[in-house]
Amino acid sequence: MTYIGIDPGASGGVAVIWANGDAAAWKMPETEKDLLDMLRDLTASNDVSAVIETVHAMPKQGVVSSFKFGMSYGGVRMAAIASGARVSHVTPQKWQRELQCLTKGDKNVSKRRAQELFPSLKITHATADALLLAEYARRTFK
Repeated sequence: MTYIGIDPGASGGVAVIWANGDAAAWKMPETEKDLLDMLRDLTASNDVSAVIETVHAMPKQGVVSSFKFGMSYGGVRMAAIASGARVSHVTPQKWQRELQCLTKGDKNVSKRRAQELFPSLKITHATADALLLAEYARRTFK
């Protein structure tokens, strides 16, 4: 089984944990086509579960940025579905509670937790949540 975590948005990332426990993570690809190609490569010969963080517009977010973020989220969902992965969604509160890293908006909390769980990887703010989402998928769908 392969587990993919996707933190949508331009500052998010994509991570994978393979059946042997190896993991890798990347910042979000710049285009929807690049994301689709990446996910197709990751799902080419595996039984794959992907978890996408559920997102929504923020109260003080502008109309243009809300629309742009929604378009990006839709593109991420479609790329994951088109890649052939089983796709599910999880709220930040749920996966953070499961992994004992309630951030309350502080990305350093999730980065620190990802560093604890994946000490051999270079963790960035772009990849931390994606790795934790992949770990959530591994724990949930094992």
